[in-house]
Amino acid sequence: MLELFIANKNYSSWSMRPWVAMRETGIAFQEVMVPFDDFAPGSDFKRTLQGLTPAGKVPVLRDGSLVVWDTLAILETLAERHPERQLWPQDPAQRAHARSLCAEMHAGFRGLREACPMNIEASLPEAGAIVWRDRPALRDDIARIDAMWSECLREHGGPMLFGRFSIADAYYAPVCMRILTYALPLSATSMDYVRRVAALASVRAWCDEARREHRFVIEDEPYRAGPQARTDG
Repeated sequence: MLELFIANKNYSSWSMRPWVAMRETGIAFQEVMVPFDDFAPGSDFKRTLQGLTPAGKVPVLRDGSLVVWDTLAILETLAERHPERQLWPQDPAQRAHARSLCAEMHAGFRGLREACPMNIEASLPEAGAIVWRDRPALRDDIARIDAMWSECLREHGGPMLFGRFSIADAYYAPVCMRILTYALPLSATSMDYVRRVAALASVRAWCDEARREHRFVIEDEPYRAGPQARTDG
């Protein structure tokens, strides 16, 4: 069976993408959790991944001797192996558009990433209001995301970005979680899409498990790493 190596569901946005895509489309796999501790060369996290992937990061997909790392490479591999699951849109023009959106997410939106780390268990509207006020790069990223989502939903009629669920929706699922955690402002059209993504069975399952983890990682909790922060429990 396919093995998918992931890290903490509460924090690991890159792990969430293939997990949600596989779960939502019914591709069977075994989850292997590699919890974050720290990212030093001698950490448990790095030691566990040593020899599996030269990148030393999650997610990683393993099928016997085949090992694929990097989220986009994993999803492209799954799309090739399971054409019947229609992970990409079937129309060539839509497929190219969906790939472009995923590549843009893969390489960009640093303002959003840095200001609003994924933290599914938390509710941080006050922190969201502060970074929205103080970080123009965040506002620029959200404006671009809002525009691209609105265009797709208008052109393809929803409920997902290209009509039915695709890799593009899995790719932006962690962005939807950030928007909810930090209460970031969006157009009504895009906010409705966020709610539909959050209601997907795969996303609900991921988030339910994230909320049960209770693994506090200080590097991933910049807004709660003070006297009130939780410890592992």
